Amino acid sequence: MRLADAPQTSIVKPQFAATGKNALPLALTLKDQRSTNTVMATATLTIDLDALTSNWRALDAQTEVTTAAVVKADGYGLGADRVARALMRAGVTRFFVAAAEEGASLRQAVGPDPEINIFGGHMRGDTDMISDMHLTPMLNSVDQIVRHVEALPAHPFGIQLDTGMNRLGLEAPEWDAVKELVLRRGPTLIMSHLACADEPEHPMNPKQLAAFKEMTDGLDIPRSLAATGGILLGDDYHFDLTRPGVGLYGGMPFVDATPVASLRIPVIQVRDVVEGESVGYGNAWIAERDSKIATIAAGYADGILRAMSGKVFTFAGEDRCPLIGRISMDLIGIDVTDLAEAPREVELLGQHQSVETLADAAGTIGYEILTSMGQRYQRRYKSS
Repeated sequence: MRLADAPQTSIVKPQFAATGKNALPLALTLKDQRSTNTVMATATLTIDLDALTSNWRALDAQTEVTTAAVVKADGYGLGADRVARALMRAGVTRFFVAAAEEGASLRQAVGPDPEINIFGGHMRGDTDMISDMHLTPMLNSVDQIVRHVEALPAHPFGIQLDTGMNRLGLEAPEWDAVKELVLRRGPTLIMSHLACADEPEHPMNPKQLAAFKEMTDGLDIPRSLAATGGILLGDDYHFDLTRPGVGLYGGMPFVDATPVASLRIPVIQVRDVVEGESVGYGNAWIAERDSKIATIAAGYADGILRAMSGKVFTFAGEDRCPLIGRISMDLIGIDVTDLAEAPREVELLGQHQSVETLADAAGTIGYEILTSMGQRYQRRYKSS
């Protein structure tokens, strides 16, 4: 039985007839006169695949080039298999993931037709996987180029260049040294990655654009520079292919994105807390009035980061219920004092509160919130 369907328990402080180990409660009021033990349940993470594909179409409409999709980190935590199949129905034919292992898993989900590109390139031990699963590595170094050419001389590959981010890719002198060898073998794509695309006025953007053009102009090879933020910077950054990631899933900097994920968390228990009492670890929250406190079934093990303790709300319908005290591993306290009736479940993420709101409260970014979504959630996929 799911907790959302289970009878709720409201606890009133018991009175005792005696002190010591044999003390027994004289009064314990239960809303339904049953045991105070309630079956544990998990929260429900709903993924709206129609919203996902709508976001892809909206980003695709901003360019006149091919729009791929990034589904790394298990589709930003939302399930790469379901996400990728929905995007294929919308028209995506090319995906990007971080590692060959992700690519192999994705291949089994999407079948033989889509192109699957590996940002991490051709690592030692990847050769059989790249070959058997028809994956296309983006080669990032001279070592990777040598490894790929020697092991899979006829297998497709792309090249990643470093234009100033200093993370992955060949730097300009390395590229100059191997360019002719690489071009003779016909790479499928030459790409780089923008460091500051979520800040449109940042001087790093035109600096990287100029470096990318200097390293690639005049080459008869498809080029890619823009992820979500790069798409929004305009035509100069689009080249031949864009590869949106976080914007597909409702994250910034795509302010017009439709929310994709929503999270509803069941209430395990509701109790009365008198003025001056504390709730949770470390006595971090002290009641300033007599209160009703609900304990909900999720915590930092489910990706609700501890750093957002006391800084965000849950929602019961249209009513805001503050998170109180410290977020613990599996449980969170919320204040339901002002509600007419204790809720069976509350919404943390969705219509009322975005991924970015949670990220701001935790001092992080929407990417981390999405990719931290725990495995205990019941996942529900919506599509028309």
